[in-house]
Amino acid sequence: MALHEIVRRVTTHVLHEMKLKQEKIAMLTAYDYSIARIIDEAGIDVVLVGDSASNVMAGHETTLPITLDEMIYHAKAVVRAVKRALIVVDMPFGTYQGNSIEALSSAIRIMKETGAHCVKVEGGSEVIESVDRILSAGIPVMGHLGLTPQSIHKFGTYVVRAKEEKEAQKLVEDAHMLEEKGCFALVLEKIPADLAAQVASELKIPVIGIGAGLNVDGQVLVLHDMLGITQEFSPRFLRRYHNLYAEIKGAVESYISDVRTLEFPNEKEQY
Repeated sequence: MALHEIVRRVTTHVLHEMKLKQEKIAMLTAYDYSIARIIDEAGIDVVLVGDSASNVMAGHETTLPITLDEMIYHAKAVVRAVKRALIVVDMPFGTYQGNSIEALSSAIRIMKETGAHCVKVEGGSEVIESVDRILSAGIPVMGHLGLTPQSIHKFGTYVVRAKEEKEAQKLVEDAHMLEEKGCFALVLEKIPADLAAQVASELKIPVIGIGAGLNVDGQVLVLHDMLGITQEFSPRFLRRYHNLYAEIKGAVESYISDVRTLEFPNEKEQY
């Protein structure tokens, strides 16, 4: 029987064992109690309380505006719902870059106030001091390389990263550095599939891809994108498993019509 079918609680150790057994890891975002409960009961391995909440929950154009307090709010709700999956919380922009003491303080707040299991940070050598300090406190860290949305103003675009040899080489070096420092897993976002496969084969820790091809140890998507709640975002790597935008809109239109035509409530729906 597959490991993911028998574990009662997914841990960082379980993810490592899944990589060794070549069992793919399934990861999705969640930001609230109700959705987190559904995807946990469906059997998701990892729930990411992503700073993408800035986009899909708050309507911002980028992930940059979301605050540490807001991330803690979302994470608390998710933790109340999840019984099985590993819960990872994104450290938001400005809470770890350039100041390792503030990084540790931010990570401690996330762990103490939410009850989550680990944090995720974007970047390699640029943030390695912060990663090291967080890890020194016993807080598990998931890395994130490739397209790092918190650096969008530096890149100026959401195009595929690490296509050129110099950037690809730095990504490989950063991946090894994060593993050597003690990160338990790594997300690779929107990079060439061959490069992602190379990194996954060289590292002992699990590598989770988003727009990074098939030959990594698992996949992650933003829930609102894969369910079709968001419509304006359509990168090549996104597979929409539903069109909830149309379904919800249609249900609301039916409700409005029933209210206005006195079809709702009927005799059975009143006291």
